[in-house]
Amino acid sequence: MTNGFNRDRDDFARGGRTLIVLPDQGDAHRDADARLDETAGLAAAIGLVVTEKVAVRVRAPKAATLIGSGQVEQLAVQVRQNEADLVVFDASLTPVQQRNLETALEAKVIDRTGLILEIFGERAATAEGRLQVELAHLDYQAGRLVRSWTHLERQRGGFGFLGGPGETQIEADRRLIRDRMARLRRELEQVSRTRGLHRDRRQRAPWPIIALVGYTNAGKSTLFNRLTGAHVMAEDLLFATLDPTLRQISLPGIDKAILSDTVGFVSDLPTQLVAAFQATLEEVVSADLLIHVRDIAHPESEAQRSDVEAVLAEIGVSELTPRFEAWNKLDLLDPERHEDVLVEAGHRDDVVAISALSGEGIDDLIEQVAAKLTAGHRRYWITLDAGDGAGAAWLHAHGEVLGQISEDLQTQYEVRLAERDYERFLQR
Repeated sequence: MTNGFNRDRDDFARGGRTLIVLPDQGDAHRDADARLDETAGLAAAIGLVVTEKVAVRVRAPKAATLIGSGQVEQLAVQVRQNEADLVVFDASLTPVQQRNLETALEAKVIDRTGLILEIFGERAATAEGRLQVELAHLDYQAGRLVRSWTHLERQRGGFGFLGGPGETQIEADRRLIRDRMARLRRELEQVSRTRGLHRDRRQRAPWPIIALVGYTNAGKSTLFNRLTGAHVMAEDLLFATLDPTLRQISLPGIDKAILSDTVGFVSDLPTQLVAAFQATLEEVVSADLLIHVRDIAHPESEAQRSDVEAVLAEIGVSELTPRFEAWNKLDLLDPERHEDVLVEAGHRDDVVAISALSGEGIDDLIEQVAAKLTAGHRRYWITLDAGDGAGAAWLHAHGEVLGQISEDLQTQYEVRLAERDYERFLQR
């Protein structure tokens, strides 16, 4: 057998035989099998073929290999039996641990952070996304003496871990990494400034911003498509979409709002990615309303909720930002569970149960969004000339007309408006 360790490292590609290893350190909030399934899903997202999933109990992490020497020997046997090219550890490995495990297992080894960065590298579709992912890769690899970075002087791809040019040398050129990271940060700062200008223009408009957030594969893009009529990629695939998408929508009492579909979160999201994607995630930080889309049919739904809330706190989303949860994928529940979820959601004012796929509950969701955004509206009495059709249309478009009384050549409107919209109306 010719395994991945003995082959040139540039040979790794989609379709590589992969062994998933979970060093189980007794996380009470996570089921080991569910965690293994998620990591296998991450591997499948970039075309790796998972041949086996193994949970290894770790009582005291070892500095050299994380897991015990006997467990390493058992894994080496399984690697040979599965003819695995790649071993993915669902944990964070130090550079020393990664190198020692590669030597002992005679296979390529990457950790959870490396796997997620690889997925993001493949998913990035825009220039901004590619800059962000490359910066995260470089930040992650800066302290690892297992790659060559001389290829950064050439404008070529391949900064991933499973392949690419210039990765056969052992010594890393840290100066090239630092210089490249500095250039990337300057370019991303320019992107951030441009995005900030666009955001300032939207806020002056002023149109409310609604951000969809949630765990990867919770159904955000399907819901986005349902609400906007767009055709954003929506597949049963982890991190199916990466770059943010914004579309205009209309809501009761609001003539225009901006809906943003953001990148999905995941447990143990690499800090390098959070930092690199700060410019993109600013759309979430500045949103007027967050809709947390949850896969209510997933057995780990509650743990996923905690992971998303942790990331939101990490990127600086205020606890005061209005938000509520959309319990998605009702269509996947059996009838009894379906009814239980509807009853539970009905007893809460911060939850709407929906199926973005079938459309169930979408009307309720729209009403809830409109109610949240108009909660700060006040009631005004506005008198218009009977012939002021444009003024009447403006009131209907920007507020909620509660009633009207016509007398002689004037009409008095009772209308609920945001204070800023009332000021805009007075200046028209």
